[in-house]
Amino acid sequence: MEEKWFTDHPPSERWPHYTRANAGEVLPTPASPFGQSYGFDNCIMKGWQLGSTQTGFYELDEYRDIPPEMCGFFGGYFYINLSCIRMQAVRNPAITVDQLDLAIFGDQPDSPKYEPHPEDAKPHLQPLADKHMQFVLSASEWPELHEERELADKERETRPDLKSLSDDELLKRLRDLQPLIENLSRNQMVSAGSSGIAPGMLAAVGEAVGDPSIPVRLLASLGDIDSAAPSFAIWEMSRLVRNSDVLSDIFDSHSESIFEELNKSDSEEAVKFLEQFNRFLYEYGSRGANEWELSSETWETQPSIALKAIDQVRSQDDDRSPEIAAERLASEREDLVEEVREKLKEIGNDELTATFEGAIVAANMMVFRERSKTTLVKPLHESRMAIRELGRRHLEVGTIDSSEQIFMLLDEELEAFVENPSSFTEKLAKRYEDWKALWTLEPPFFIKDGVVPGLSEWDKKATEDKTSTLSSGDVLSGVPGSPGITQGRARIVLDPSNPPDLQPGDIMVAPITDPAWTPLFLAVEAVIVNVGAQISHAVIVSRELGIPCVVSVNEATKLIDDGTTLKIDGTTGEVTILELP
Repeated sequence: MEEKWFTDHPPSERWPHYTRANAGEVLPTPASPFGQSYGFDNCIMKGWQLGSTQTGFYELDEYRDIPPEMCGFFGGYFYINLSCIRMQAVRNPAITVDQLDLAIFGDQPDSPKYEPHPEDAKPHLQPLADKHMQFVLSASEWPELHEERELADKERETRPDLKSLSDDELLKRLRDLQPLIENLSRNQMVSAGSSGIAPGMLAAVGEAVGDPSIPVRLLASLGDIDSAAPSFAIWEMSRLVRNSDVLSDIFDSHSESIFEELNKSDSEEAVKFLEQFNRFLYEYGSRGANEWELSSETWETQPSIALKAIDQVRSQDDDRSPEIAAERLASEREDLVEEVREKLKEIGNDELTATFEGAIVAANMMVFRERSKTTLVKPLHESRMAIRELGRRHLEVGTIDSSEQIFMLLDEELEAFVENPSSFTEKLAKRYEDWKALWTLEPPFFIKDGVVPGLSEWDKKATEDKTSTLSSGDVLSGVPGSPGITQGRARIVLDPSNPPDLQPGDIMVAPITDPAWTPLFLAVEAVIVNVGAQISHAVIVSRELGIPCVVSVNEATKLIDDGTTLKIDGTTGEVTILELP
């Protein structure tokens, strides 16, 4: 393998610092050449570039043309440009760089410090930035996101029979989806970039009134979180299994073939369950681990993943219903809002009061962020299904040795491949071998000063279990995510598609989470994540489901042994070791 992966971007000279923080939620594994070039380089990043200029915090001519600096790929791994994103705070008087870092990237002690650059100040952008801030501080609805969701849903509704299409027709299908992906990426960037504003503003309010827990508590149970919606559906299906002897027997006896057994059964319970499950796959089939990567499996391509999630949740008692938790948290949030208002009235600071009221509305951007992500994933999935079909048929005729090798194509090679598939056989096989080698590498958490270490310098991912050096009474500190205090047994989960047998009362300890992990949140008492911040997926979903969450607990999955009894405080961010296994 070369010292650099052939699809890697050159680091930015203008904005030289990159981070994997929050980037791992988007792409935890190396991107395939097709996933990167088709999805990101030629669609998503173009939309992000336009979206960022819409906010008034960037100018189009600040970016190089190809690829824009907002993010980068090194060793196949996706990075967010830390230096670039910080401009949203540098050019926004409502929040500081430190507040933005904490909200978006979490508490990372090795994070490169912000150093002013002569080109950072853009006072002529202020009117556009002010207009955007007015939108953020006043938008309780965003009708355009509803329209975009309808467009994405239409692509699923009108999906043709892919097996009946010719290679040329599959190619046309892929090309037709790209403008939609680019367009949806614009507002996804706007909402994502704006979602760190409310936590930053609330942090200032909390400091003023002497209660640093305010951001965590006030951002709980915002409601209507699209990425949490599958969990509510999974909960309902888990009740069907829990209350049916027939279904329980199928799940108990056929853990590796539940879907097949359900389809074989002619029982009324199995038929009813399958009807509901198939509706679930139709609506949420685009979701899965690493869902932004086109080569990854999703709930539609591998239904057993979703069934395993239902299996995990069915052991929970009915009082763990996410709807009950959401109602409780919504009520607590309303009470806290009134409590803070009274404290601010006593202080008598009109500016601080305005900041608080604006932050309450700005919290909607976190809801909009999850909605726009969910919408964007849908046409990406439609692209996944088309390219998978191309791979399936060329595996069948022997053009490629593995269906995954189709993802070794670059976007710009598609036409040539369709015209002369056999000319790519050797090239794709070699790329596939090298790509799998990237999976064994541990990407540096930060790329600093534009210096990307050669691949030979990267650490190998750990393959052996590490013995914890922790003792009873030790306290690990992280970033508060979702309020609440509980204790339970630690369960280390590294793969959401193949989790351990989670039991009521367990605390999930994960490296990072994305929407594919969401159903597992229903099966546990609390969540701890290695990296993350106040707008991370784990935090948003935990708040919605009413369970404590602490993120940015550095190397928690390595330090905490499976089976350790923990106490977790989601309000303070402390994780206490009570008893070793």
